Amino acid sequence: MDEENDLVSMTIIANSGDARSFAFQALGEAKAGNFEKAEELLAQSDVAANLAHKAQTELLFKEANGFKQELNVLLVHSQDHLMTSMLANELIKEIILLYKNK
Repeated sequence: MDEENDLVSMTIIANSGDARSFAFQALGEAKAGNFEKAEELLAQSDVAANLAHKAQTELLFKEANGFKQELNVLLVHSQDHLMTSMLANELIKEIILLYKNK
């Protein structure tokens, strides 16, 4: 994998980590009854997740256009980070709805 793809992998990891962190902060705020702050944090989580997803999409387009990617641990790790942060975001949104409807 070249340096450009390593950079894309790191972009995915960093933004996915931010997305996950914001989502869990939002959950903490919702537990405390601060739903407005929770919504702000969820919005920040979505922005970070979108940045990570955009970076992943760049890799997918390269692959689709015939530029085969060399798999390495960094790329696999970045995909793992993205998927777990996306799942956390989705589940936390549902949990916050449960807190709101209590």
